[in-house]
Amino acid sequence: MYKSTLIKALLVSGAVLSINPAFAGDDVKSIVTDGDFFGQVRYRYEFVDQDGIAEDARASTIRTNIGFKTGEYKDFQALFEAQLVQTLGANDFNDTVNGNTNFPTVADPNTAEINQLWLSWGGLPNTKITAGRQGINLDNQRYIGTVGWRQNDQTFDSVLITNSSIPNLALAYGYVWNVNRINGGDHPLGDLDTKTHAAHASYNVADWITVTGYGYWLDIDLAPSLSSKTYGVRLTGKTAINNDWSFFYEAEVATQSDHGNNTASYDEEYYHISPGISGHGFTLQAGYEVLGGDGTDSFKTPLATGHKFNGWADKFLSTPANGLEDAYIKASYKFSNVSQYIDGTSITAVYHEFDGNETGDYGSELDLAVKKSFTLPEGQPFEKLNFVVKYADYNAEDAPYTDTQKIWFQVGVNF
Repeated sequence: MYKSTLIKALLVSGAVLSINPAFAGDDVKSIVTDGDFFGQVRYRYEFVDQDGIAEDARASTIRTNIGFKTGEYKDFQALFEAQLVQTLGANDFNDTVNGNTNFPTVADPNTAEINQLWLSWGGLPNTKITAGRQGINLDNQRYIGTVGWRQNDQTFDSVLITNSSIPNLALAYGYVWNVNRINGGDHPLGDLDTKTHAAHASYNVADWITVTGYGYWLDIDLAPSLSSKTYGVRLTGKTAINNDWSFFYEAEVATQSDHGNNTASYDEEYYHISPGISGHGFTLQAGYEVLGGDGTDSFKTPLATGHKFNGWADKFLSTPANGLEDAYIKASYKFSNVSQYIDGTSITAVYHEFDGNETGDYGSELDLAVKKSFTLPEGQPFEKLNFVVKYADYNAEDAPYTDTQKIWFQVGVNF
């Protein structure tokens, strides 16, 4: 299946290329001379202590990405990126394909694959068509994202068309025929054949309000219970309170029902509101997110970057049948004017209270993180050095959820 979907990506890329057989002539050298090599090496140690599982998980993994993005030639551009994820040291964990089910899950299996391979064409005014294997992140990644936290990216064999002909209006349409998930090609659901359509429009009215409307139609062959159609509206904005403080917010509402090969019949709703203020290095935010559920079916976001939502312990990557209500508060501080070694360091704390949409107490979670990036001197092979330490402490209430603590240490370099 992996090879066949990649062949499809290449064939579609070739079809786009055939629109204008332009790769000829002296200027073809700009494809290479104006291109850029890029990459990242990222090491992570993850520890998981989960009640109900006898052993603790210890995962030591390293991810290496390397790619090349060509220069533009007669409105064409291409990108190739390879990705290698390998265990390096501690490997007492369930990576979802190694069979180590006596350990908690750390979904970072060993993989070696083509992460991205796409061709774009910008020959139409204010329009770009990209075909092939690509990363797609829409809005806050609540519905479609690359799951950048995990070592293996989620990418999409797809065609994506974007247009900005009308001032302040961004339009996008995408068709996805395969999803390359974080579990890799050895997992039964690591590659999802799908007939997914995504329509997205975002209009920037002013700094204080951007209006976004979207429709997502998922028809997933191997997981029909995840097939759905979703329509929603999202509002975001930011405005100054005074010279030092700003107010920002996001508000969203959506409705979802069965679609395609889904044999269920359901209608569920989604709500999210999150206001906040920022100033003097501080950011303070509160939020309330609701994913509906009736005890049998629930509002689902299977292609999202789930780690960004509902706690870093990842207890709610799949919405419970009774739905989910997540009330949270978030506080962060970014240091400045202290010293070159401390400036830019950010400290973040998030507290969640989880309940079922209709019934059930799912518990609470405290998340903590410290992040710091260093820009390396010019002439070095690497551009940035990034450090992350994170902690998640989930305290369960109702079954089947169990207390879980996770600790991460991560260091990476970009080039």
